Amino acid sequence: MKPVHFNNTVLRDGHQSMAATRMKTSQMLPIASLLDSMSFAMLETWGGATIDTSLRFLGEQPFDRVRALRKVAPNTPQGMLLRGQNIVQYKCFPDDVVELFVKCTADAGIEVFRIFDGLNDPRNLAPAIAAVKKTGKVARGEICYTTSPAHTVEAFLKFAGELKDMGCDQIAIKDMSGVITPRVAGELVSGITKLTGLPVTLHSHETAGLAAASYVAATDAGAYAVETSISPFANGTSQPDTLRMLALLDGNPRQPKYDRKKLAELREYFTGIYKEMSAFTSHANEVVDSDTLVYQVPGGMLSNFRVQLKDLNMSDRIDDVLAEIPHVRECLGWAPLVTPISQIVGTQAMLNVKFGRWKNFSPAAMDIVLGNYGKTPAPVDKDVLALAEKTSGKSPMTARPADSLKPNVDNLRKQLAEKNLPNTDEAVVIFAMFPMEYEKLIKDPASISDPVATKAAAAAAAAAPAPAAPAAPRPPDRHQRLLISINGKATEALVEEVR
Repeated sequence: MKPVHFNNTVLRDGHQSMAATRMKTSQMLPIASLLDSMSFAMLETWGGATIDTSLRFLGEQPFDRVRALRKVAPNTPQGMLLRGQNIVQYKCFPDDVVELFVKCTADAGIEVFRIFDGLNDPRNLAPAIAAVKKTGKVARGEICYTTSPAHTVEAFLKFAGELKDMGCDQIAIKDMSGVITPRVAGELVSGITKLTGLPVTLHSHETAGLAAASYVAATDAGAYAVETSISPFANGTSQPDTLRMLALLDGNPRQPKYDRKKLAELREYFTGIYKEMSAFTSHANEVVDSDTLVYQVPGGMLSNFRVQLKDLNMSDRIDDVLAEIPHVRECLGWAPLVTPISQIVGTQAMLNVKFGRWKNFSPAAMDIVLGNYGKTPAPVDKDVLALAEKTSGKSPMTARPADSLKPNVDNLRKQLAEKNLPNTDEAVVIFAMFPMEYEKLIKDPASISDPVATKAAAAAAAAAPAPAAPAAPRPPDRHQRLLISINGKATEALVEEVR
């Protein structure tokens, strides 16, 4: 009956889910040592969308964040979210690029690698898992949880066995949409633990209001850890708040001990940061939304999606887009809604709403249909498949997608040299995924700006009241008040001086 561990996500999934991944390293460093003193089992600090936004909007060198946090928070293992063969991008990369990325990340200070594939295709996980094992760091295999006719407890248990056979040190249930119920959470945790003998973590989001209850059930079933955040970057589309989870486990023999006074300090600090990030936050991300049980959009995507639709002047169509997502997902073989699949499904849903169903077929959605991301959980829709084949002129792929990719590290080094850019290992892997953004960061960092923040600042300036005009100088007073006597009564008179 050892206490359940809490992993904290506020420096990655917390702000990705609540504020479009826009927290800056400078906003993290002042509080990192306090987080480090809490004795969390892991601090998730990197991966997911953080690398993209660091380059595209924040003008930051991504690996510098890991090193900076390691310096001020040396005692707690840092973790990252790795999209298997997609690394932290939306497409597949050659095995040599995946291996070099893992090596660079481990050297920078990441110790726990959360490795998942958007389709739960084990072929897309094996190279990343092997690369992590080679560095001596922790490989945590993630099972992307979702509900559909193709997803059953038995299928998830089979996948857990495959993750163990590939060498994973730990296994996690990655409930990106927050739809796992307490009963299923308990059943999966106990089943995976019994089958594999490995530590099992539950990661969920409070989007539908189920995560905290499912964490309690997972704890009772023997989970090694559950993942929490810090309010206001918690609850809603993020993970349950740490203090709230402590209260829910009150009296439970597995309740961990965390300093509540320090948790209050953390909340106070992050409340200030949340206000600074108001251009990216939304009340809709803060509340429980039962519709999530229908459209299953993950918290990290929902936060970014609202910002993107707003930027496209489609905020008023978000309900229509969300309602379209289950249709697109079914047509794409019941693909789990997790990055990069969730963004691709969401984009196609937006296109369907804007132009009509499948009138504008995104290349990325076409790639899923044609097997270029791996094997879908169920067969894709026949009509959609026929349209993809006709549009692309290609037949579906059945082999592992990365098998068709040639090694590319040496070629990337040459490209960097030709552009007079650094060609270090870190430069190579970042350039492989974000070539234009990386070149802009190196050659013209001053030009990098966040359009959402800029637009918000302009709107705030326009809405601010105009400063009051300075008062006109008053002319000198040429009047005098005199006390005079009229009919024996004292009377005040105003006499103008005439010149």
